[in-house]
Amino acid sequence: MSGLPATELIALVDGLLEGPRPLPIVVAGDPVLRRPAARYEGQLGDERLGRLVAALREAMHAAPGVGLAAPQVGIPLRLAVIEDPAEVADDVRQARARTPQPFRVLVNPVYEPVGPRRAAFYEGCLSVPGWQAVVARHETVRLRGQDGSGSEIDEEFTGWPARIVQHETDHLAGTLYLDLAETRSLTGNQAFLDRWSQPTPETAAAELGFSMPE
Repeated sequence: MSGLPATELIALVDGLLEGPRPLPIVVAGDPVLRRPAARYEGQLGDERLGRLVAALREAMHAAPGVGLAAPQVGIPLRLAVIEDPAEVADDVRQARARTPQPFRVLVNPVYEPVGPRRAAFYEGCLSVPGWQAVVARHETVRLRGQDGSGSEIDEEFTGWPARIVQHETDHLAGTLYLDLAETRSLTGNQAFLDRWSQPTPETAAAELGFSMPE
């Protein structure tokens, strides 16, 4: 088992859960976002893990966001939650293959691409507030790991759900979406709403001077 000793990890989680709610989200610049998280191997026990998962879900909803990884609240464990009601316009839903996702707990997730196709869209991150950028990601991935009860996960995600699981799993390796982004596409949230909120980013590519990733 790598990472913090179990006693220190438990103390860190207990301190966080005893603090203000919703849990504060760590922003870029904190080393916890840049270090590979440790595998979860039962260090917290079922009851404490359940309370941490509930707190992650609460913080994700409050932000609001569609995913949150444990390092984003300062906990260096390979643990994330996702949930997406996909409450977007029909043209956006169709262009981005965005379908509703129920609440899911991902423990020790890893993904691999299924096929060569990639899709490029604007995305943001709760740990990089105020900004969005275009990222090309695998259109379909196979995700393996465990759920919150320890049952094995082995399933394929495609479209926007695949983007979500890639984004959150990347956090557990110390990777932020900006590491993968087309940097000339970087835009503030208000500029995105005013100019680039079309279902696909081709207009932004033409105006901002970047090539759509293949």
